[in-house]
Order: sequence, then structure tokens, then C-alpha cells
Amino acid sequence: MMGMDRMNDLERINRALDEATKVLGMFTPGRIAASQKRGGDPVTEADHMIDDILREMLPASGEGWLSEETVDDPRRLSAERVWVVDPVDGTREFVDGIPEFCISIGLVEDGVAMAGGIANPSMGTRVVGSLEHGVHLNGAPACVRPIDSIEGIEVLCSRSEVRRGEWDIFADHGIECRPMGSVAYKMALVAAGLTDATWTPVPKNEWDVAAGTALVTAAGGVVFLPDGSTPLFNRPDPRIPALAAVPAGIANEVKEMFARQMDLISSG
Repeated sequence: MMGMDRMNDLERINRALDEATKVLGMFTPGRIAASQKRGGDPVTEADHMIDDILREMLPASGEGWLSEETVDDPRRLSAERVWVVDPVDGTREFVDGIPEFCISIGLVEDGVAMAGGIANPSMGTRVVGSLEHGVHLNGAPACVRPIDSIEGIEVLCSRSEVRRGEWDIFADHGIECRPMGSVAYKMALVAAGLTDATWTPVPKNEWDVAAGTALVTAAGGVVFLPDGSTPLFNRPDPRIPALAAVPAGIANEVKEMFARQMDLISSG
């Protein structure tokens, strides 16, 4: 019965991504009006339109809702199932016309990210999956890359982190740091086996990483916080201190690198 229920969840996620993708198609990346939210992050009409559609399509009776573009409702904290979404993750890239933005839908049960869907229509990439059914890339089965050494790996990292010098520590470690926007999209690429790893030493929000956490885990990877623990969701404070998403075979090596990077940033 649980398997059938989860398939229904995945169908709901796919339908919601279909409709959200139609909305994005109404806009031309790079030619979009944007305003600034408190804190300086951009927001567009597309963010709000997709938020409305996802909120209408996803939560059933008794299910909670947490979205970047919706005022937080504390009633979610008492719900067993909560949808955690970012209508457009990578809005800055969306506004600038850089095809590194996506729609991110995560489903959390009792604090655990169980299912998710991330779609980047500009790149023709959709990754959907659950812990019970694995991950699919554009409808075909996918998984994280089966690697067991960090030598020569490609790591997707934040442009702003690179500009601040927060990745300089790894200049001689034999890894390739590839700057990219949208942490959700980066996690989707890891889950789909289209890159090796991603991590960020700066705080994120649950809506940025809930879907990606479900997908990477379902694809055979590991997602962890700076202390090595697995992230839990639907907490009163939705901020995540920092996070890594990697294939299981390199998790221990990355944990050591991640810890050194965090220490360097905190001391500097």
C-alpha cells in the first residue's frame, strides 16, 4: 500500500512540474522584471505564479506546506507530511538569463526527505524519485556515479563562494570546481549521475535542499551536514547550516575536506 501511495505522490510531483514548466515558458530568461525581497534576493512574477500553482496542486488535506514564497504557517510543524518547495531556485540566474535555475519540490515525512522532483526546463532536465522507487532522469532510471576516490572529481560549487575565495583551499587537491547557480539543480545533477558531487559551506534553507536531499539519497548517495549528520526537515527554523551531497564511496574523504573548509571560513 505504501508503494502505491508513493507512486501517487510521484505522479502528483510530475503533474505539478508539468504545470510549473508551462508557467516558466511564459517568460524569457534574461528579460524578466524582478523586485527585491528583504535581504536583497530577487523575486519575479514567475516565482509567485508557480508558488500559487504548486500550493494548489500538491498539499492534500492535513498536509503541511513550506515555500520560499509563502508566509510560513506554523501549523506545518504538527503535520506528518509536508511539501517543501522552491518555485524557482536560482531566481538570480533566471533573471540574468543563465540556464541554471529550476523548480524544486520536496516531500518530507516525519522530518525525513522521502521524495522529490527538480526540473530545469531550459536544460531539458527533470529528476524525480523517492526512497522507495529510486530516481529517474527524464523518465529513465538513474543513480549517482559509482566512484570511490576524490581524485579528479567534478564538484559543482557556488559562484559567490568561488569569488569570495572559499574554494581556494582545494586548489591543489586534484578536484575540478565548476561554478553553478541553484543548489537544488546541482543536487539534481548529482542524483542523476551527471556530475560527481556538490557541497556548500554556507547556510541554505530547507526549500533549497529538501528535494535534492531526497533525490541524492534515493539515487544511492549521501547527504550530510558539517557534523556528519543527516539533515532533518520541517523544523521551526528552516535554515540548514551547510550541506554536502556526494556518492557514498567518497563520503568520508569529502567529510574531512568539508570540515577543513568550514574551519577555514569560520576562522577567517
